[in-house]
Amino acid sequence: MKGKITSDKIALEWAEVSILNLEGKIIDGTVSKNDGSFEINLKNDNYKITISLLGFADYEKEISLEKDTDLGVIILKENETKLNEIVIQSKKKTIEQKTDRLVYNLENNVTTTGGDALNAINTAPGVVVKNDAITILGKGTSRVMIDGRLIELTGEELNNFLKSISAADIKNIEIISNPPAKYEADGFGGLINIVMKKGIRDSWKNTVTASYDQNKYGIYTLRDNFFYNKNKFRFSASVNGKTGYKNADENLEMYFPDGLSKMSSVTKLKDENFSGKLALDYDLSKRTTIGFQFINDRNNPDFGSDIKIEKYNTQSQLDNVTLNKSFTDKGSKNQTYNAHLITKLDSLNRKLSFDVDYFNYNSKFDRDFTADNYTPNMEFIDINQAGRNISNQDIDNWSFKADMEHPFQSFNLSYGAKMSFTNSLSDVVFYDKTTGTPELDPNQSNRFKYTENNQSIYINGDKKINEKWNLQMGLRLENTQTNGFSETMNQENVNDYLKLFPTFYASYKKNENNSFSFNYGKRINRPRFDLLNPFRVYINSNSYSEGNPFLKPSFGDNFELSHSYKEVLRTSVFMNVVTNGYGVIFTSIPETNTQIITRENYFKGLNYGVGESYSASFADWWQSENTLYFLGSKTEFIKDLNAVASNSLQIDFTTSNTFILGKSTKLQFDFNYSTPFKNGLYEIGYMSSFDIGFKQDLLNKTLQIAFLANDIFNTSYLKDFTSVVNGVKQVYSQNESNRFVRLSVIYNFGNKKITIKERNFGNQDERKRAN
Repeated sequence: MKGKITSDKIALEWAEVSILNLEGKIIDGTVSKNDGSFEINLKNDNYKITISLLGFADYEKEISLEKDTDLGVIILKENETKLNEIVIQSKKKTIEQKTDRLVYNLENNVTTTGGDALNAINTAPGVVVKNDAITILGKGTSRVMIDGRLIELTGEELNNFLKSISAADIKNIEIISNPPAKYEADGFGGLINIVMKKGIRDSWKNTVTASYDQNKYGIYTLRDNFFYNKNKFRFSASVNGKTGYKNADENLEMYFPDGLSKMSSVTKLKDENFSGKLALDYDLSKRTTIGFQFINDRNNPDFGSDIKIEKYNTQSQLDNVTLNKSFTDKGSKNQTYNAHLITKLDSLNRKLSFDVDYFNYNSKFDRDFTADNYTPNMEFIDINQAGRNISNQDIDNWSFKADMEHPFQSFNLSYGAKMSFTNSLSDVVFYDKTTGTPELDPNQSNRFKYTENNQSIYINGDKKINEKWNLQMGLRLENTQTNGFSETMNQENVNDYLKLFPTFYASYKKNENNSFSFNYGKRINRPRFDLLNPFRVYINSNSYSEGNPFLKPSFGDNFELSHSYKEVLRTSVFMNVVTNGYGVIFTSIPETNTQIITRENYFKGLNYGVGESYSASFADWWQSENTLYFLGSKTEFIKDLNAVASNSLQIDFTTSNTFILGKSTKLQFDFNYSTPFKNGLYEIGYMSSFDIGFKQDLLNKTLQIAFLANDIFNTSYLKDFTSVVNGVKQVYSQNESNRFVRLSVIYNFGNKKITIKERNFGNQDERKRAN
């Protein structure tokens, strides 16, 4: 259906065209172009069309669409009453429930102002960031995407990368606990998709953010984000810089048969980062868009550590002390390139897209240390160990992807394919400096090569059965080949596996207030590259870590049933069945008082829970978001660890309350508490956090000043992480500058001539890129 919108004199641009069903529900829409024309694709049916534009009377008409229809010229009449000025204020819901994902909008959150993407993810409902892992509660570790493109980083490297992205640059965060077949099947915790802001049409904007964090030390951050959007061309660029220090405290107690070994560590960690992003899109025609993105990120987290190890006898008397002083020169850099083409094939909205991605990650680790033994009276005995540990890792990844959206009259179909090629090379070199002269130790030096190739195809279909029922089904087939080779140990390990990953979604809208949904998805959890390196890296003479080249992927079956009441109260019941689960094991050799950190496929398990989310406006000036989770697990060991599995209930509660103190002033209080719990091999202590955020808008919102006091009581760190293997109890705690205060200043400027706000239809982003 098409037409042209004019006044009595001229064509009218930016007129809002809405398509409604006969019950009055908006189902699609568009806006008129600069010549007044519009075009929209619809199925054969009966509709109501409304056209509105500020300063003109609304147009409304019922139509029966049986073929391509040209409505001709539609003339809007000017309103007799002229409005000098109108101010329209709108606010998105903080949480929106979709069929296959939860959408978290950041604009209402004060505590993310001046922060980064990792801060923002940690405030999302049901998502927790701890121990360098991003997890969805009760499900497991999540992979992260930016604008639908997977980031080929995990753990500490992923967190460092996310810290380089400004939270002010993020439109929303999608929490996809059971991703559709279109997305990679890797990650038990599903996917976290960060959707970046796009520039407003026919405008440009620049945002400058300066912030200062004060923990034990100080951190300075400066960011600049630029958007330009004109006619067929869209461009954005950002530059981020950070420098300063953080403090990290670690404690480890190991209860050996002949006495306690107690380790404490104090580290001054440099937080230095420089990153940038460049993105551009160009409309070759009304139907075809090409684009390019480049992201560069560099980190230099050097750190110096003072480690003290105290050894006691069975009478709890101090036998000896080891002092370990070290400095580590650490750095990493990664580059991501993406080229894409999106073309609309016909008027039926068939759309084909191609993506080519290249990713490179390079890291270095150079640690120089000396450990000396002392008597209880701190009299020097001898050198325990001295050395220089150098390691480098280089990862390259190429991926090629094609996706097709193929709507039919009765249902929507999508299908596609992807190929991914990964190469990883890591070197470990150790020099023994006990004699004062560095000597290469070949027994502690290693070179490890790893390749992983993955080919996948998928098909996904969704159908609206009627006004109440929607169904979606998908199937993804992944074929994976891996090869790991240790040159020093002359050890090779090869894997080749073909797996199917089905997905299913059903949603039922009982009435305007109540809706239900059910989803199922099979997932895979592949080991990180560094976990597959069999080489042994010594932490000190009685502690070492080693990888396992024989690690196999874990598999999980995720089930979830949810209910939404007025989109205010959301309830979810979920279950995750894990087979061939792998993880870190803190074991020991009691006879030599040696700690061993290794990785094994050692368990199968069941994780389950109930989650409640409640959004409330207690008053015009008080808005509240609250979540409450009850989590349980059942774990069985499939490997003899000389340990006993134990499980218990975990309760996690979060409340975020925003108080509007005036037109331009907001105050926010956040509180989180997680009870102690047991899960398989480990027991973990409680965690809690209390944060206060304040934001003041000035100069018509072009200037913002924000203040954050994070983790005021210093209780959000990992504590009492306990395991008992081989009869030796180990208790670990880590606190890395979780308590800090932040002051941020944000300044926005640009061309603000375009003030008309488009209605947000469900496919708005796709239509903008295809037209």
